[in-house]
Amino acid sequence: MSAQTAGGQRFGVRVVRVLDTTVDMVTAIILTLLLLLGCYALWDSQQVYDNASSVSYAEYKPTTVSTEGFQELQAANPDVFGWLEVYGTNIDYPLVQADDNTTYLNVNAKGEYSLTGALFLDYANDRHFADFNSIIYGHHLEKEVMFGEIGNFENEEFFDEHRYGNLYYDGADHGIEFFAFVLTDAYDSTIYTVVKSNSGQERAYVDGLLSQASRVRDVEVAE
Repeated sequence: MSAQTAGGQRFGVRVVRVLDTTVDMVTAIILTLLLLLGCYALWDSQQVYDNASSVSYAEYKPTTVSTEGFQELQAANPDVFGWLEVYGTNIDYPLVQADDNTTYLNVNAKGEYSLTGALFLDYANDRHFADFNSIIYGHHLEKEVMFGEIGNFENEEFFDEHRYGNLYYDGADHGIEFFAFVLTDAYDSTIYTVVKSNSGQERAYVDGLLSQASRVRDVEVAE
């Protein structure tokens, strides 16, 4: 083997080694970036849930001692008109109402863009709860955020242990008693229909709820 040939082989080996090192470095950089991206995605997701937690609204909750925080929230977003609490759960949020049923799908009660949205009253309902039924919407999310615990009512023990709640509006508290749990889909018009008082549809609506309910409490629900 000539010295020229041997030199060429050594040069080729060095080139291959350099390329291998470069590929390894690029691979390591890509894997590091993917890891960082994954960590950021997890952090960002956690931030979304943290910001939507009922704890983040605690300072605005109206109490018998003070409604100052609630009034501050109303000043920031005039669509805020009430507060819903389900005792023994994390469902403890302000209520809003817009001119449609889409605005608060991705806007929170503070009026800010948020994937978790807000708890909102159907736009067709009277916000003084003068209708026969009032429909409140909210996202069913993980980590017990927004209406994430609603599905738990299908469990008999959970249903039995969570009977009451509170609805604050018009400057006063109004007790709630939960009498049924219905698992349905978003297109069930028999459920998602606002029934006005004295409309003649009251009995049919209640009978429809009870016929679909998987959990029912012995509570008289009259027209």
